[in-house]
Amino acid sequence: MLAVESLSVTYGGLTALYEISLAVGSGQFVSIVGPNGAGKTTLFKAISGTLRPSGGSIHFEDRDLLAIAPSQRAHLGIAHVPEGRQVFGSMTVMENLEMGAYSQTGRRDWGRNLERIFALFPILAERRDQAAGTLSGGEQQMLAIGRGIASSPRLLMLDEPSMGLAPMVADLIFERIVELHRDGLAILLVEQRVAEAVQSCDFGYVLETGRVVLEGTHQALLADDRIRSFYLGM
Repeated sequence: MLAVESLSVTYGGLTALYEISLAVGSGQFVSIVGPNGAGKTTLFKAISGTLRPSGGSIHFEDRDLLAIAPSQRAHLGIAHVPEGRQVFGSMTVMENLEMGAYSQTGRRDWGRNLERIFALFPILAERRDQAAGTLSGGEQQMLAIGRGIASSPRLLMLDEPSMGLAPMVADLIFERIVELHRDGLAILLVEQRVAEAVQSCDFGYVLETGRVVLEGTHQALLADDRIRSFYLGM
């Protein structure tokens, strides 16, 4: 589905990614973990088109993403839920969800997607007429994910969905992400909660200082001494 090959990104005179390669298969859950500054968010920005790579290639379902305008990538079935949620604070919950449904398939499937979003996050149905800026951090994260779902994606990219959330709320968010995957949606997750990210995924990558230093199935990563020592404190 998604194939990133030898991707490099340089901006501000610094190289943030060094020939990164990774793949996400259809319906697969792939996690990318690593410390702050490793280049995880930069990778997502390159895939969604807000940063232009200095080298390498990105293909989505055999289409060259670098030849497709960023504004058109959502129409291919890619949804990017950014770090920090970035909801439209002055707009209502429903208006935010409607903004997510601007893609062709999102408009077509609006009714079905809205039911799915409210089933996953019932609090959004209760607060549908409330300004997004007045929601709690956890509710805003639910809204950001819901806005992504509204576009009818085939690949949902989630950048640090647990950031700044209470553990109980973060656990709920992870449960819903796993549920989306079980329903057949491909997930590409960037996350600092390494235990949850690795345990939930089919395949994972460890990114450090702009390079992939380790990759494997979740069983292989959990068994690796470096993961157990540096990231899981075991």
